[in-house]
Amino acid sequence: MYTARNPLQEKLAANRLTRGLWVTLEAPSITEIAATLGFDWVVIDAEHGHLDFKDIVEHIRATRGSSTTPLVRIAEIQQGLIKRVLDLGAAGIIVPQVTGPEDVAQAVRFAKYPPLGIRGVGGERATCWSMHLAESTRDANQRTMVIPLIETVAAYQALDAIMAVPGVDALYVGPADLSASAGHLGQWEGPGVAEMVLSIQKRAAARRLPCGIMATSLENARQRRDEGFRMIGVASDTGLIIRGAQQALKALEQ
Repeated sequence: MYTARNPLQEKLAANRLTRGLWVTLEAPSITEIAATLGFDWVVIDAEHGHLDFKDIVEHIRATRGSSTTPLVRIAEIQQGLIKRVLDLGAAGIIVPQVTGPEDVAQAVRFAKYPPLGIRGVGGERATCWSMHLAESTRDANQRTMVIPLIETVAAYQALDAIMAVPGVDALYVGPADLSASAGHLGQWEGPGVAEMVLSIQKRAAARRLPCGIMATSLENARQRRDEGFRMIGVASDTGLIIRGAQQALKALEQ
């Protein structure tokens, strides 16, 4: 059944806290469990790891009929990739490797139908296999989310220009890559990066633009909530498995 709603977009517009799961494993049951638990969103990671288009569509399908919004982190700002993940039914894209407003404007252009962009019209899941072609294409430019990853020093320096690009729905901060870009490879928040992260959130909030980040622990998730982040990645699927397994092993240590 066709719906023009994007629950995540609506929640963020109301300044509500949203909780998400980062999906890196191929089993769609992971996303199905997340949707059953009531996660607000999942990010299907197609930048790193091994997920292919078949995996992506299975994860997207697992959110059907739920209030969990499926987003896809694309591998790069490339027209064909963006078109395909949106045709498969993603409600939006997380855009990596951003260095300035030109990158973001290009991603928006690829994600939007004319006259706002150059996205081609396909008879795929996004249009209910053409059964709702008119309605879905009419509403898509408004409800398809484009969320740049702020994960380089260049993007941080160009933050105001990035936020001014029409079609940006939120920002997502990548502390590890931001640290690497600042010369602190292998650190989650290298020297000075914690201050940059908070600066990004505050400057985004001043423009009423939601900002997201991945939490490193449950305590850190509560801290990020209190700092004003509204798209908090509670964990990745692998992170939850490892955390639970480590706790189980520790509980039975002799």
